[in-house]
Amino acid sequence: MNNKIFMLAVGALMSLNAVNAETLFSSNSLTYLKNTSDFEVLTNDDINVFTLEHASGHNWGDVFMFVDRIDAKADNNAPRHKETYGELSARLSFDYAFNHKVSYGPLNDLFIAATWEHSTLSEPSFSKGFDNYLLGLGSSWTIPGFAYFGANLYQVNNELADNDVQLTVTYGYPINFGKHKLMIDGYFDWSSAADDHAADFHFNPQIRLDIGNYFGKPNAITAGIEYSYWRNKFGIDGLDNESVVSAIIKVYL
Repeated sequence: MNNKIFMLAVGALMSLNAVNAETLFSSNSLTYLKNTSDFEVLTNDDINVFTLEHASGHNWGDVFMFVDRIDAKADNNAPRHKETYGELSARLSFDYAFNHKVSYGPLNDLFIAATWEHSTLSEPSFSKGFDNYLLGLGSSWTIPGFAYFGANLYQVNNELADNDVQLTVTYGYPINFGKHKLMIDGYFDWSSAADDHAADFHFNPQIRLDIGNYFGKPNAITAGIEYSYWRNKFGIDGLDNESVVSAIIKVYL
């Protein structure tokens, strides 16, 4: 897969979406994350991450987008680090594209799935900015107790590394008791090995409490923790496994 094929696929997806498009839900949020211990590779003690996030569902499929602004203060471990990293994902429903239900058992739908990964990093001694393009097959599932559950299998065109295959699973599991509303959500990514990098696995769940619900404004502000477990981070073979808990606050706009 090359960039031209990726752009043609996204263009076809968008042109189909323009016909009889209907928005089913839309959510925008701003998150602040503060680490409690050192990450791998980026080993600064004090790291602040601000994330702008959008998610929406449509009769033709769905869209997910986020932009991270990472600010790591200089210390004895590492110099100051600033980076903007973002992803834009869109999925086109088979049901919509072919006007035919493909659901079977717990399987709700299949999708043509595309993602663009972008980094502005410009630090030659550490890494540099890149554009990666992912194209593949997505799916959504109905699993008891889960608000949503999806999986995408991509062929990845990496700008700075050999191409590989990536599996991404996303999920959301709400827990409600009385006025207490919890959400456990997140994702895991698995990427295959290639000649210049090892296979890596990243498990990244969040557990957040709905603070706004106590004041009559549910889903306005949540707070909790995020856990990052990453084996062979960035495909670096033999790197110590990352295991970091961060505090987070998420405000819905």
